[in-house]
Amino acid sequence: MERHFKDGNRAMTLGKKIALAVVAIVLLSLVALIVVVMTFDWNRLKPTINERVSAAIHRPFAIEGDLELSWASPEDESGWRSWIPWPHIHAEDIHVGSPEAVTDEDLLSLASLDIEFSLLPLMDKTVSIPHIQFSGAEASLVRLENGKNNWTFALGNGEQDTAAEPSNSDSGWTVDVGDIAFDPVNVHYDDAVLTATADATVRLLGEPIAFNDVAEKGSAARQAVGDRDVADYVFGWKAEGEYQNQAFDGEGRLGGLDALRLRDAPYPLQATVEAGATRVSVNGTLIDPLAPKKIDMDLQFAGQNLGDLYDIIGVTLPDTPPYSTQGHLTANLDTQEALSFRYRNFDGQIGDSDIHGDLTYQMGEPRPSLEGEVVSQQLRFADLAPLIGADSNAEKADRGEASQQPEDKLLPVEEFDTAQWKTMDANVKFTAQRIEHGDSLPLEDLYTHITLENGEILLDPLRFGVAGGNLNTTVRLDGSQEPMQSRVDMHIRHLLLSRLFPDVELMQNSRGELNGGATLSGTGNSVASILGTSNGDLQMLVNDGLISQNLMELAGLNVGNYLVGKLFGDEQVNINCAATNLEVTDGLAKTRFFLIDTENALIKIDGTVNFATEALDFTIEPESKGARVFTLRSPLYVKGTLKNPSPGVDTGSLLARGAVGAFLGTVATPAAALLALVSPSADETTPCNDFLSQIKTGTSSQ
Repeated sequence: MERHFKDGNRAMTLGKKIALAVVAIVLLSLVALIVVVMTFDWNRLKPTINERVSAAIHRPFAIEGDLELSWASPEDESGWRSWIPWPHIHAEDIHVGSPEAVTDEDLLSLASLDIEFSLLPLMDKTVSIPHIQFSGAEASLVRLENGKNNWTFALGNGEQDTAAEPSNSDSGWTVDVGDIAFDPVNVHYDDAVLTATADATVRLLGEPIAFNDVAEKGSAARQAVGDRDVADYVFGWKAEGEYQNQAFDGEGRLGGLDALRLRDAPYPLQATVEAGATRVSVNGTLIDPLAPKKIDMDLQFAGQNLGDLYDIIGVTLPDTPPYSTQGHLTANLDTQEALSFRYRNFDGQIGDSDIHGDLTYQMGEPRPSLEGEVVSQQLRFADLAPLIGADSNAEKADRGEASQQPEDKLLPVEEFDTAQWKTMDANVKFTAQRIEHGDSLPLEDLYTHITLENGEILLDPLRFGVAGGNLNTTVRLDGSQEPMQSRVDMHIRHLLLSRLFPDVELMQNSRGELNGGATLSGTGNSVASILGTSNGDLQMLVNDGLISQNLMELAGLNVGNYLVGKLFGDEQVNINCAATNLEVTDGLAKTRFFLIDTENALIKIDGTVNFATEALDFTIEPESKGARVFTLRSPLYVKGTLKNPSPGVDTGSLLARGAVGAFLGTVATPAAALLALVSPSADETTPCNDFLSQIKTGTSSQ
C-alpha cells in the first residue's frame, strides 16, 4: 500500500512538472512571439501587402514609407480589459492610385497614417477602431466625359461599378470607428461631365457645432427634423474653382463620419456657394447620405438675374432684375418614380416686386418639367422689362447681358434664348394682385398661365386689368423652330377713359371707353424681328372722349401736343368717336381706316409704320364741320421713327376741301368691321355706333 502511495506521489509530481513545463513553454512562446513582433521589420511585408491590396481593389496601392506595428495600453478601458493592449499600426507615404483608363494621378495619398485596434470586440464580430489619425492627405477626384471616374472602386470581376452603393452584407460584422484626427485635407476635383473643376480643403472644426445652432429657430429645416436627434457639425470645408466656365467659391460644414453610417437618420449639411453674381445657400439634412433617400433643406438664392441659374441648376427661368428668394427644398430620392424636387413656401424679391409660391421640378422623359404657382402681392411693372429685353443698357449689363439696345431703336433687339426652352417643360400660373406703375399706365392686376413644351411657350391667357377693363391676350412663341415663329391675339375691352386719364377733371364724368384688338404673327428671335416680319391687323375704337394740349402734356405725348395745338389751339375738344384699322404686311402697318370725329371737325389720318425700320410716315388732314373754319391750310405730318417721331406742317401741299368726306365713301367695309368693337348695353348706343353705321350705309354728314 505504501508502494502504491509512493507511485501516486510520483505521478502527481510528474503531472505538475509536465503542466509547469507546458506553461513555461507557452509563456516562452508568447515572450518569443512578443519579442518577434516587437523586433520584426514589418517593412518586409510591404511588397506582399502592396501586391494583394492592389489586386483586391484593381488599382495601384503602395506603402512607400515605413510600416510599423506597436502595442499601446488602452486609454478608455478599465479593470482586466486594460491589461489587453491595442495593436497600433503606423504607416508612411501611402498611395492609392487610379484606374489607368481615367488618370495617372493618385486618388489618395497620405504622408502618415496611425490606426489603433481593440481586440476584444472581435469576439462580438465588431471591428473596433478607437482612433485614427492621418496627415498630409491629398485627394484627386476625376470623371471623364464617358462617365468613368476614379472614385468608384471595382467589382470582383475588375469592372468599374458606376452605380455602386454601400454594401448591405448580412455577415453580421460591423465596423465601429471612434475619434478621427487629421490636419486639413486638400482635394482636387475635375469633372468633364459637369464641366467643373475645384480645389477644396476639408478640416476638423475646433469644436463640434450643434445643428440647432446653425439652423434658424422656426425655420423649415428645424421643423422638418422635429424631435429627432441630428448629429453635430464636425467638418468644415472651403472650395473654389469653375463650374460651366463660371468661377465659384464656397464654404460650409458637414456632420461626422459616424453620422454617415446611421440609417434613416438626418445628416447635417450646410453650404454657401457664390458663382459669378449668384449666391446659393443651403442648410438642412440628408437621410442616409451615402445612399441619399431624402433631402430636407432651407434653400436661398440671390443674384443679378434669375436666368443665370440655368448654368448652375439647369432650370430654365426668365431674365429678371436682381432677385433673392428663400424657401424650403424637399425631395424623396428613395423612389422608383421620377425624382422631383419641391421648392415650397418660398418668399422673395425680384427688383422691387415681391414673390411667393410653390414650385416642383420633376425629372423625367422626354424632358424635366417645372410646375407650380407664383403670386406677387405688388408687382412693379418695370420689373417685367427684362422678359422681352426692354430694360436699359445699364440694367442689361448688370444682369450679364452682352447685347445692347441701339440708341435710335425703340423695339427691343435682345434675342430670346430658345435653346434653353428645349431643355425642359413648364406649367406655371402667375398672379400679380396689384401692379405698381407710372401715372400714365393705369394697370391694375395681372394673371397668366404659362406652359412650355418642347421649346414652345404659350401664355394663355395673359390678362391685365387696365382702367376698369381688361387686356386679354394669347401669346404663342414657338422656339422649336429656327427662326422662332410667333403669334399674338389681343382683345382690349371696356377701358374707361375716366380711369385712363385720372388727372383730367373733365374726363371724370365721361362714360367713354377704349376698345380694340390685334392679331399678329411674325418670325424672329426678338421683339424687333418678330414685329419687323409680322402680318395681321390692328383695330381700336374710342368713344365719348376729349382732347386738348393739356391732356397731351399730361400724357407725356409731345407729338400729340404739337398736333392738337396746330389743329385746335388751346381749346378742349370733345371726341365723338376715334376709329382705326391698320393692316400689317411683312412688318409694314398701313392705315385702312383712321378717323377722328370731333364736335367741330373730322380728321383723317393716313400712312404707315414700318416696324422693320421703325420709320413713321403719317399725314393728318382735318376738315371742319358746319361754320367752323380752320386756319390750317396744309396737312400735318408725322415722320421720323418710333423712338424719335418728328411732326410738322406739309407746307408744300394744300388741304383739299371735301376730301375727307369723299374718303368716307371708300371705307364702308373696314368701318363695318369696327362696329364689332362697339358693345353698349341693349338699350343704349354710343357716338361710335352712329358714326360707323353712317359710314357703312354711306349716309355720313359733316
